[in-house]
Amino acid sequence: MVVFKLQSLKLRPISESSMKVGSIRCYVSSCRAVLLPRFGGPEVLELRPDVPVPDLKPNEVLVRARAVSINPLDTRMRSGYGRSIFEPLLPLILGRDISGEVADVGASVKSLTVGQEVFGALHPTAVRGTYADYAILSEDELSPKPASVTHVEASAIPFAALTAWRALKCTARITEGQRLLVIGGGGAVGFSAIQIAVAAGCHVTTTCGNQTINRLMAAGAEQAVDYTSEDIESIIKGNFDAVLDTIGVPETERIGINLLHRGGHYMTLQGEAAALSDRYGLPIGLPVATAVLLKKRIQYKYSHGIDYSWIYMRADSEGLHEIRRLTEAGKLNVPVEKTFPITQVREAHEAKDKKLILGKVVLELD
Repeated sequence: MVVFKLQSLKLRPISESSMKVGSIRCYVSSCRAVLLPRFGGPEVLELRPDVPVPDLKPNEVLVRARAVSINPLDTRMRSGYGRSIFEPLLPLILGRDISGEVADVGASVKSLTVGQEVFGALHPTAVRGTYADYAILSEDELSPKPASVTHVEASAIPFAALTAWRALKCTARITEGQRLLVIGGGGAVGFSAIQIAVAAGCHVTTTCGNQTINRLMAAGAEQAVDYTSEDIESIIKGNFDAVLDTIGVPETERIGINLLHRGGHYMTLQGEAAALSDRYGLPIGLPVATAVLLKKRIQYKYSHGIDYSWIYMRADSEGLHEIRRLTEAGKLNVPVEKTFPITQVREAHEAKDKKLILGKVVLELD
């Protein structure tokens, strides 16, 4: 029998028959993790040393986390967004993105092996997130990590890039030569969308703050308009095949829809399902949200001849593998502005809340 002694971990003993050639399979029963016991500010986050790790289902993978990024969804959930869904499930673990190594695999997992470096992202409604030494993801939520980037760099990519991928490739189905407008290209989703569209041979225009114009132009955008000092409607000319609105307020929705040609796609990240469910409760909120979406789709189809969609990230094995390929080729990245050790998760969330750090923040796990 092999005995392990690892800080902040409890391991079940393993026999020689459960080992794989060239690697050691790790059966973890508990580990260090950041819990959200109640909604509130950064101070409610608790780093606990002994959080249970569930047994793997056949299609699941246990990942030893090396880096996890902070997404806007994390800070919003911590503050109470999605309360109608998540409050009955508290305490939960925040976090969607991850980069690390495979520690164990479920019985039906075929594409990944123990010891392999991987990156990926959990779906938005997961309650056991990635702010932990060990996280559990399904096989289709993971891909081999691009060898050309570090764990920190890799962890910043999947959730944002998969959200952009779903909008551009699954909803709008962009093709070479089409015109795309990204409203709010300076964030991780917008920046990912620009790079994915450029790689597909599209002509990209974006709006952004002054501090990100050079970066977005360097990524391949043909026009970057500073929304803080310029009149978007008077500067941006022509009609677009698709608009991805990462801001999603009434003004940007109006502008985006008016810049589409008939048959185009307007896509917003600011769907109202969670907000309406929080306001009215799930039994009423979800049907109301469905009705609101249907009304807008019918309204804009008849008034402008365009398709209207709310965009949410979903697991997409094919998309994640293509994102990996683009990253390996140097065509896709999400810059990381600052890293924090997982022990400083409260400070990291506070910095994002106060907008002290506008770019991507990553938590490192030793």
